[in-house]
Amino acid sequence: MKVTVEKDELQRKLSDIQNIVEKKNTMPILSHFLLLAEKGGGTITATDLETAFKEPIALAVAEEGNICIPAKKLFEIVREMEGDITLESVDSKWLKIKSGKSHFRLACLSPEEYPVWPSLPADSEEMVMESPVLLEMIDKTLYAAGESDTRYVLNGLLFNIKTDGTLTVVGTDGHRLALSKKTVGATSAEEKRIIFSRKSLSELRRFLTDESKEVKLTIGKNHILFALNDIQFLTRLIEGTYPNYEQVIPSAGEKTLSVDKNTLMRALRRVSIMSKERSSAVKVDIDDNTMGISASNPDLGEAKDEITVEYAGSAITLAFNARYILDALGVMDSEKIVFKLNEPLSPTLIMEEGSEEYKYVVMPMRL
Repeated sequence: MKVTVEKDELQRKLSDIQNIVEKKNTMPILSHFLLLAEKGGGTITATDLETAFKEPIALAVAEEGNICIPAKKLFEIVREMEGDITLESVDSKWLKIKSGKSHFRLACLSPEEYPVWPSLPADSEEMVMESPVLLEMIDKTLYAAGESDTRYVLNGLLFNIKTDGTLTVVGTDGHRLALSKKTVGATSAEEKRIIFSRKSLSELRRFLTDESKEVKLTIGKNHILFALNDIQFLTRLIEGTYPNYEQVIPSAGEKTLSVDKNTLMRALRRVSIMSKERSSAVKVDIDDNTMGISASNPDLGEAKDEITVEYAGSAITLAFNARYILDALGVMDSEKIVFKLNEPLSPTLIMEEGSEEYKYVVMPMRL
C-alpha cells in the first residue's frame, strides 16, 4: 500500500477515532485502526468491540492495500508534521511515514487480525431522524445516566420507540431521572425499548450537528447502525430490562413553584461553595413566594441566599444535591422552570414552563 494524504485531512480523521480506540492493552489490535486504500479513495475503521466507526478519507492512492496502524502514535506523529504525508506499508508489519525530510518507521499489525465489521440482518428495521433532534435528546438525558453502577443497564440510555411515531429517551442513576420525549415521525411496526451505553452515545453526539441533517438508524437484534452523511457509527446494544420509568415520574405535585432559571442557578452555585463536596447538599426553605437556600460545613462555615419565586402553597423544607439540580437546569431552554413538590422526601418533578417534552425527577436528601 502506498498513499499520499493532506496533513489536515489525516489529522482530522485520526482525531475522530481517538476516543474509540481502546487505550488499555487487553487486546493490542484494539489500539489500532484499519486503513483501507482503494483506487476510489480510502476508509478508516476503529472499534473497541462495543462501538465501531467507519469514515471515508481522501487519499491519492498509488498502490492499493490495507494495514492496521497504532492510532494514538500516528496521531502524535501527524500532528507534528508539515505538508502532505506519504504512507507506505512494508508488508503488513511496518509503515513508512514521510513528509518533507521527516521520516518515521512505525510497527503495525496484520489487517487479517482486525475484528470484522458486524453485519446487520437484511430485515433490520430502519428509521430516519433529524440530527439536531437526536442531539438535543441525548444532551438532555445523558448526564443523568449512571457511570459505574452495578446495575449495568443504568449505565446507559433507554430509547423507547413507540408505534405512534414518538421517541422517549431516558437516563437515570437511581437518584435522579431525565426524560426527553418528542414526536420524530418515524413509526415502528412494534414498540421497541433499546438500551445504549453511555460511552457510545457520548461518542455519537460528537458527530451529530445542529445543522438540519438526517440520521438513518438501522436497528438489528444486537446492534444499531447510525449513518450520518458518509460516517457509519455502529454500537452494540446493552442486554437487560430497564426500570419502568413511567412509574417513577410523579403524576401530579401537590405544590407548584415557578422560578427564573438563571436566578436559581446563580443562587445554587453561590451557596453550594460551602456545602460538603461529596454530597453538594443544600437546604431549601420555601414559603410566601420566597426560596431560602442554605448550606453548612463544620470545617468551612455556612452560606445563605434568598430568591423570589411564585409559590402559593404551604411552607415546605427540603434538601437537594445542588449539582443534580444544576445539571438539569443547564440543559433546559425555558427561562421559567416549574417544580412540582409533594412531601419533603418524595420525588420532585422539574419541568420547563409550558412544555411537557422534558421532565426531570430528583430524590430529595434527608436533612
